[in-house]
Amino acid sequence: MSRPSWDEYFMGIARQVAQRSTCPRAAVGSLIVQDKRILSTGYNGAPRGLPHCEEVGCILVDGHCQRALHAEQNAIIQAALHGVPIAGSTLYTTHQPCNACAKMIINAGILRVVYTGDYPDELARSFLSQAGIELVRTESP
Repeated sequence: MSRPSWDEYFMGIARQVAQRSTCPRAAVGSLIVQDKRILSTGYNGAPRGLPHCEEVGCILVDGHCQRALHAEQNAIIQAALHGVPIAGSTLYTTHQPCNACAKMIINAGILRVVYTGDYPDELARSFLSQAGIELVRTESP
């Protein structure tokens, strides 16, 4: 039996976190890791206490849901809410971050992003690169 690499291990957990998503369009999961320890997780869905898209539908503007927060945003917010420092960490996510998430990742001090699913946002990739953040695409098992 072959043990998964750390990236494979944490991406598997990100896929599990994505199963909590309440978005009918795309289930995305993220987790923030430092020193092989999970600091925070997040999945895409409505803000706490508000109805979820799966219950009342998406609010789409230019093809983007205005109701839901992204998984990366929720992972960063959860860390902040609980006072968990994430500077210097790695973010694992099931989809490439969008531009808004990329800017949050940069300002949060995250140094590395590992993802599997593509998301067509070259500006996000450019910003992450300019900020010196390592962006690693892995294959889904």
